[in-house]
Amino acid sequence: MPLHPKVQALLTAQRLSGAPPLHTLTPEQARDDMRAQVPAVSGALAAVARVDDRTAPGEAGAVPVRIYTPPGGGPFPGIVYFHGGGFVIGDLDTHDPLCRQVTARTGAMVCAVDYRRAPEHPFPAAADDALAAARWFVAHAGDVGADRDRLFVMGDSAGGTLATVTALAVRDQLGPHLRGQILVYPITDHVDAGAASYTEFADGYGLTHDGMRWFLRHYAADPHDATDPRVCPVRMPTLRGLPPAFVVTAEYDVLRDEGERYVERLREDGVDVTFERAAGLHHGFIRLFGILEEPAQWIDRIAAWMRRM
Repeated sequence: MPLHPKVQALLTAQRLSGAPPLHTLTPEQARDDMRAQVPAVSGALAAVARVDDRTAPGEAGAVPVRIYTPPGGGPFPGIVYFHGGGFVIGDLDTHDPLCRQVTARTGAMVCAVDYRRAPEHPFPAAADDALAAARWFVAHAGDVGADRDRLFVMGDSAGGTLATVTALAVRDQLGPHLRGQILVYPITDHVDAGAASYTEFADGYGLTHDGMRWFLRHYAADPHDATDPRVCPVRMPTLRGLPPAFVVTAEYDVLRDEGERYVERLREDGVDVTFERAAGLHHGFIRLFGILEEPAQWIDRIAAWMRRM
């Protein structure tokens, strides 16, 4: 399918703006740039009943979390949400509009996790914080109004990686049972593993090949870490025992092929997978509620899948 005309217009505007490429920025410059884009792409904030900032205990100290409660009476299904940003950028505020939309459209309580970011805190800090926050949410689900028997993990891009890595850790440590994992264009393999989509969409579609190298260099500079299964979950020896998965890839995305290879691995290992490729869309589309109709449609599909689970 051709690139969505509104996505094409967005990418053209970004190119004509003269903004420097991500891989030439410092992490703090890249963080500021992402924050500055939020009002223009997010649209009106979805209504939720309340928003509470809390902390969860982690191995290296408190992990900030933000809990979104939907309207109505609980207990609600729960989603532990991990934001994207290549493990380097993104935070609770950049993904606040998205988490509000997820809460409003799924009817679930969302616990967004402000995990530590690289390069200040390289691998495995983000994965450790993700698991700590998920365990805290399960332990306190009843206290905050969530149903611990209807819990999911979810994330976009690097957050999708953290979601499935958390599900893997729960499986291996015989922790709480999860009803499902929702992975939106996740990172699942090494940037130079040879996926064709890295060549096809290397530049000009938002997230670039050089940008992904920049993220990985900050998060997992050690070659051994860069191919660790917690960074590249497609390399896990086995994925058996994972909860059902809803996986979305974007057609015009360097991460497309590795995400779809992960779907194949999940299916090969007996995991129930619902997979769809978002035709005509690029990496990051799920946050563009102020520009596209498709993000709302995709969250509605996720909500329908959650109800089936």
